Amino acid sequence: MKEINIGRILLENRRRRNITQDELAAHMGVSKACVSKWETGTTYPDITLLPRLAAFFNISIDELMGYEPQMTVTEIRRLYQQLSCDFSQKPFEQVMTHCREITKKYFSCMPLLFQIGALYVNHCALAGTSEKISVIMEEAMGLFQRIKEESNDTSLKEQALNMEAFCLLRLGQGEEVIRLLTNSIPLKMASEPLLAAAFQMTGSTQKAMQILQAGIYQNVLELVNFLLSYLKLCSNDDSAFEETYRRILSIADSFHLETLHPAILLTTYFSLAQEYMLHEKEEEALDMLEKYCRLAVSDIYPLKLHGDAYFTLLDDWLKENLTLGSHLPREETFVRKEIISALTDTQIFAGLSEHVKFQEIIRRLKREAGTRL
Repeated sequence: MKEINIGRILLENRRRRNITQDELAAHMGVSKACVSKWETGTTYPDITLLPRLAAFFNISIDELMGYEPQMTVTEIRRLYQQLSCDFSQKPFEQVMTHCREITKKYFSCMPLLFQIGALYVNHCALAGTSEKISVIMEEAMGLFQRIKEESNDTSLKEQALNMEAFCLLRLGQGEEVIRLLTNSIPLKMASEPLLAAAFQMTGSTQKAMQILQAGIYQNVLELVNFLLSYLKLCSNDDSAFEETYRRILSIADSFHLETLHPAILLTTYFSLAQEYMLHEKEEEALDMLEKYCRLAVSDIYPLKLHGDAYFTLLDDWLKENLTLGSHLPREETFVRKEIISALTDTQIFAGLSEHVKFQEIIRRLKREAGTRL
């Protein structure tokens, strides 16, 4: 990240134009020693001199100060990865303080604010108490609201709206979510087929295939999430529950999610286990947790988004179109710890604590903690 550095900018511009310190001093009506102190950072020019200095070098005041109000996608990606790593290794409040400093500095950089908000959402559990977690969720929601109100990027505004709704749900404000999202979800018409047809028409068949691969990939993941949400509404209809469960696993098998996107499959097994417990089907829940354990200790690391033998053009698309590229929103060390704590800390599984199968699952996860986990 770039810091304000008038001295460096002055020195670079003066040398680029072959201007001496004496000449600059004479133009500004100050001494040569004064210019020297500006360039070494010993002192700074008076604020009233900034417009004249900028005009002299034909640059903006922001350029003169070396100030960058926006960050590039590459910088945001690198910063997110570093902060995510910090959350898993450093004291939570220390990292939060750093995040808040960055937010203040780049308060007009909407893509960065979105990722900072996402960081808060993905790591708020580290805050400890439910009260502190709520404070972090409120703070994240404030960032998403700013993006929604100030950004000119329609796609980013839509993402911010959904993240605001997610925060409200986590805060237990269901009625507010209904108010926020009612009439804001239009009938979808996918643009990927149209764009792909246009690329094909212009002879760019490879690009057309990439567009469609990305669309299929995203819709498969979205469909799995939809079905998991629908599954939770089938608590009083066993046949609907079993059919939804079957279709989820059918999609997972058809698209090889075990290798293509193991993270979503871990979430799927975990959610299914929870639902089976709600249905008082302990054996079925344990079967799901065994699948969860088997996948968690398999060769799925490092966890990153990627293509496969079917999605052959996806890797480049991920790199070019996602702010975080192929990286997941939470650092892998954090994810690995959560794989175990999710089972031991989730109250619904407390009734399984004395079950031999459950104990073996926990032992296996902990046994692998020093290797893959």
